[in-house]
Amino acid sequence: MTMNAAQTLLQAGAAQAVALECGDQRLSYQGLRQRVRQAGGAWQALGLRTGERVIIFAPDSIDWVVAYLGAIWAGGVAIGVNPRLAMSELAPILSESEVRFVWCEADSVAPLQQLLADLVQPPALVASGPGVSAWADHLSRAPEVDPVLQGEEAPALWIGTSGTTGVSKGVVHAQRVALQPHSFACGVLGLNASDRLYASSKLFFAYALGNSLLAGLRAGATVILDRHWPDPERVLAMVAQHRPTLLFCVPTLYSKMLQAGVAVQLAGLGIRHCVSAGETLPVAVRQAWRAATGLAITSGYGTSETLCLMLYCQDDSGLLQTTPQVQVRYAPEADPALPQRILLRSSSVALGYWQRPQAQADGFQGGWYCPGDMFLRRADGRLEFAGRTDDLLKISGRWVSTLWVEQALQRAVGDSIAQLACIGVPTAEGLTALSLLAVAAPQQQEVAAQRMQAAMAALPTYRRPHWLHWLAALPLTATGKLQRARLLALHQAAVAGSAYLPLMPSSSTSNSSVALGGMVPPAPRSP
Repeated sequence: MTMNAAQTLLQAGAAQAVALECGDQRLSYQGLRQRVRQAGGAWQALGLRTGERVIIFAPDSIDWVVAYLGAIWAGGVAIGVNPRLAMSELAPILSESEVRFVWCEADSVAPLQQLLADLVQPPALVASGPGVSAWADHLSRAPEVDPVLQGEEAPALWIGTSGTTGVSKGVVHAQRVALQPHSFACGVLGLNASDRLYASSKLFFAYALGNSLLAGLRAGATVILDRHWPDPERVLAMVAQHRPTLLFCVPTLYSKMLQAGVAVQLAGLGIRHCVSAGETLPVAVRQAWRAATGLAITSGYGTSETLCLMLYCQDDSGLLQTTPQVQVRYAPEADPALPQRILLRSSSVALGYWQRPQAQADGFQGGWYCPGDMFLRRADGRLEFAGRTDDLLKISGRWVSTLWVEQALQRAVGDSIAQLACIGVPTAEGLTALSLLAVAAPQQQEVAAQRMQAAMAALPTYRRPHWLHWLAALPLTATGKLQRARLLALHQAAVAGSAYLPLMPSSSTSNSSVALGGMVPPAPRSP
């Protein structure tokens, strides 16, 4: 079977229906098809050959989508990259991915030119935006071309992993990724052509790209884009202006909207479904959101390697079931009573990683993808998320998931905590203990400390953290997910500088650490 992913995505929309909205701009499906065909012609005129890679390095916009889909239409491979990356972070991506072109806007031209001058084989720079006419000139001169058809297993686009546990990897997705990206939105949320999708996350992030842009276009619906970075007030403004019916956000942003009083203002603005993904949605946030808005949150599980959401939950149990069109498989030798890795298969599962043979062998097996996350199988067939393989620890002879500890404490402390993370750390004796890193909500320091002390005391001893570090903030990736790879260093730095302050975060002190009295010896580095 031959196909072109961009062509497949644009088949369903009615000619005069609005495909994309960004600010005051609107583009119909007829207009989008025409512009993508023309963008394909522009890329080919620039010399793009089948299989060559194009980086899109700019804020979300209609032009972003046209350049991105146009590259795929022309037979290229599109890669969305975070436009906030420093040039020092972009340089290794350019070198490793061996891209042919970088598409950007006017304000990125000068720093990119300086960066490219230092590369041995630099990609060509294609600019867009006010004051730079190059891309506009190419489009105005380019003919509309037919899509380049390839086998369904040929590369169409790349996604960078979020880097929560280390160095980001390039995930290669096939043309078939366009076949069923709407299986979650249609099968679970009831997406249809009259819907309007808005994701607060940006298009370089798999969550927004797969579940909002690709799913919305495939279903012929309207996709709402925003150039600006999201915060609670920005989400409220976008919803008030564009009236999306489906809202896609991450748990951290849902929590911030509750704390800022934004959530209650969203009620009655036309949203019929809220979706959360990117990390685990705390039950307390789910319940508070429902109380404030009258809307339930559907939490989903997906990865850069699956692009779209593979598992989902629509109640307070947190237990996950498979999205329509998704298959799940278990290792035959795995003990069903213990957390285990699973294998997932759907048309949106990636081909694999770019130049990562070890990760490739571990994660991809004959069309199936095996995430590094662990799940418990329930009797009714649903799955309980148990964190990553390195989040499952043996303490005092018992298995402990740091995720379970986080969830138990989050439920107990409620909205007095803004961020919370539990990690396993090595002790001087070679054992493993738990360390808790927490950020109190604004003006909630004393309440947070009191609730946390009571909550930890209520945990079974083997699940009880031996250290508690109150910090000003926890590190996040560009996509808003907790950057777990940096937490051990934060713990070590906090312990090294700790004066073992009382168990109380002070509003005048940004960081404080405690070894929990009665649970550990007073030595500063060992429980």
